Amino acid sequence: MTKLPRLALTAGLALLIGGGAGCTSEPAADETEAESVEAAGLAPAQEAWWESLRGLCGEAYAGVLAHGEEADEAFAGRPMTMHVRRCEESRIEIPFHVAEDRSRTWVVSRTETGLELKHDHRHEDGAEDEVTWYGGHTDSPGSAVAQLFPADEHSKRLFAERDLPQSAANVWSLEIVPGERLSYLLRRPGRHFQVDFDLTEPVEPPPAPWGH
Repeated sequence: MTKLPRLALTAGLALLIGGGAGCTSEPAADETEAESVEAAGLAPAQEAWWESLRGLCGEAYAGVLAHGEEADEAFAGRPMTMHVRRCEESRIEIPFHVAEDRSRTWVVSRTETGLELKHDHRHEDGAEDEVTWYGGHTDSPGSAVAQLFPADEHSKRLFAERDLPQSAANVWSLEIVPGERLSYLLRRPGRHFQVDFDLTEPVEPPPAPWGH
């Protein structure tokens, strides 16, 4: 089967300069929080979701195939692990390993207008796969639990070039229920792929993904 999908916090706190000579005042805490979210381009629900993801930094978790089609037989019964391996201010990298296959990394980033998910696919020698860096950007606030990433224009062009037109309708999502599960989903008409990761019990982090 085709390799499956494998997606960052810059918010300055504005200081309000008072009208009196040498007088500086700070906004109230709730005003500061609202300005910070606006500056980062995240809705409150996205901010909460992002913080839930950041709370997993450094940890690895085992996953199981919760839903798949005939094309997903290669995943059934195989050990799967996701590792929240690298966390930066506005970017989080999450390798997704399937048994000894370490080709997939999800890259989640904060942008000026929301959140982005990209899939970094590599070969064992570290070279990029011909189908890589596809994904999407949020087009709604989502919720504190789930964020949806419809395929972006770059991905649609890539899928067309690789004779994968059906994938232009892809919508990926990441669901996080803190202390319970993280789910990675791919949906489109006639397609539903889902892996659930158990957040109740971290596992030993796997080796680095290929190319990293």
